[in-house]
Amino acid sequence: MKYHVFTLFPEMILQGVNTSILGRAMQQDLIGIEAVNIRDYTNNKHGRVDDYTYGGGAGMLMQAQPVFDACSAVLKTIPDSHRKKLVYLSPQGKLFDQKMAQELSGLDDLLLLCGHYEGIDERALEALDAELVSVGDYVLTGGELPAMILIDAVSRLVPGVLGNEESAETESFDNCLLEYPQYSRPEVWDGRAVPGILLSGDHARVERWRLEQSVQRTRERRPDLYERFLQTDAGKEYLELVRKEERLEARRKRREQKRLEEQRLKEQKEQQSQD
Repeated sequence: MKYHVFTLFPEMILQGVNTSILGRAMQQDLIGIEAVNIRDYTNNKHGRVDDYTYGGGAGMLMQAQPVFDACSAVLKTIPDSHRKKLVYLSPQGKLFDQKMAQELSGLDDLLLLCGHYEGIDERALEALDAELVSVGDYVLTGGELPAMILIDAVSRLVPGVLGNEESAETESFDNCLLEYPQYSRPEVWDGRAVPGILLSGDHARVERWRLEQSVQRTRERRPDLYERFLQTDAGKEYLELVRKEERLEARRKRREQKRLEEQRLKEQKEQQSQD
């Protein structure tokens, strides 16, 4: 996976991704990150890339020419056979989520365009056929932080980056569920003990407990996500399992009630016979 980030602040991108897991992934050539300075492509002799907006209004707008030329220059270097996508980070875009991260992780090249000031001239976005993506309903000073969010979330899904493929598959939002609570040593800390089932060694019970905790946590903290979970195959399977267990429990209770009633009648008859 190769990332091409178009920005006015390339050092911000490179400093943000050169450490920890992403840094190791770059050293191992599992991912590559190119920070392209849009200023290098301006035709303005003073290096300007912005100007006032037509129609008036506060703030400056990034001009179409340097943005388009920067993206076009990089696109020409990418083989036609590569799977690629150009994304413009904007609060007007489709909300970024784990499903989108999984889709993007299958690309060969992901081009990330970072706006600044009041954004980018609409004509450049149209000419580039950029896909708008948002990281949330709030406004930032530029697209650099959202770009790094995408790089981090997508890279974790690239084979080999985490070192343990299961880690990427069992975390929050897998099957639209939040991750279950986790514990480490010591067994008791500040009077709080690790749930006993996690110490049982019974892997089947542990997995069932984790699923139940994930479902409960999602229902309480993210009801919107829980509703989506119920529509998935895993959600429907879980509901069917719960209903089956509820039916079995109801039968058990009825049998127990019947046994107790028979026991009561038996004891009543014995008492009467003694009288």
